[in-house]
Amino acid sequence: MKSLINLPKIELHLHFDGSISPKIASSILNKPLEEIEKELQVSRDCRNLNEYLTKFSLPEKLLQTKENICLFAENLALNLKKENVIYAEIRFAPMKHLKGGLTKEEVVESVLSGLKKVDLKTNLILCMMRDSSFAENEQVIELAKKYLNHGVCAIDLAGAEALYKTESFQPLFAIAKKNKIPFTIHAGEADGKDSISSAISFGAKRIGHGVRITESSDLIKLVKKKNILLEICPTSNIQTSIFKNYQEHPIKKFYDNFIPISINTDNRTVSNTTLTKEYQYLIDNLNFTINDLININKNSIMHTFLSSEEKDILYKEYNNELLKFQD
Repeated sequence: MKSLINLPKIELHLHFDGSISPKIASSILNKPLEEIEKELQVSRDCRNLNEYLTKFSLPEKLLQTKENICLFAENLALNLKKENVIYAEIRFAPMKHLKGGLTKEEVVESVLSGLKKVDLKTNLILCMMRDSSFAENEQVIELAKKYLNHGVCAIDLAGAEALYKTESFQPLFAIAKKNKIPFTIHAGEADGKDSISSAISFGAKRIGHGVRITESSDLIKLVKKKNILLEICPTSNIQTSIFKNYQEHPIKKFYDNFIPISINTDNRTVSNTTLTKEYQYLIDNLNFTINDLININKNSIMHTFLSSEEKDILYKEYNNELLKFQD
């Protein structure tokens, strides 16, 4: 059997701004790579999500021109392709990239332009931010509506979850639902079970992280009943101090109890990880098997924000890549 890097993979929870290339950033800023890596990657003693989020300051500064956005997007797609990711849903907050004079449409089109330079199927998820105004977040919904099925597949709500409660964003998701825009919501990461409960009540088809669902057996039953996928990011969860180590992470319990999950990197650069690394961590620390990973990927395909026809095509492609891996 070939190396784990060649296993076909699906990634559903991946932040563009948290996954920019330190080498390209070093070149653009003409600063030593070591210095840039320190600015972009969390330290081993990262204490919580709020500290983790400070690593997005430099990417925000860099992602303000068409050229930079396009360059970093192309590089991300290349990195995904190198480890045989055959489909990725990449998320970012378009309103954070307007300081250089770009319109929100130009921002989206610049990301799409970069991604299209690589032969890899991708879609964008546009993030509303918890610390943004209602009007700004409403613009994100309008933007998603404009590009839906043309490079954009859904919206999300990201940011400091414990500081800005999920329940207060109900009116925005009501607008999204009215406009038939699919959505996932970051919930149950820095905040507890009530955050997840609110996200589900809004109509979320997926939950970003959702690991604190362990606080409620009723919520676990509800997620299983409604077939809501938890987008799990193991290394990120440890770095934000939700769990002390991989052995304590509940992902294996979720899998064994038939809770729908996907495995993701969250932020490849900030967390200094790849999907291949995440898979290896789960094999080494929680006794996941290759077959477990394959099952999770196949299930992830069914929870993508693709049409039924596109899911069928992707499923066949996955099986074809799997045959090559097993050859």
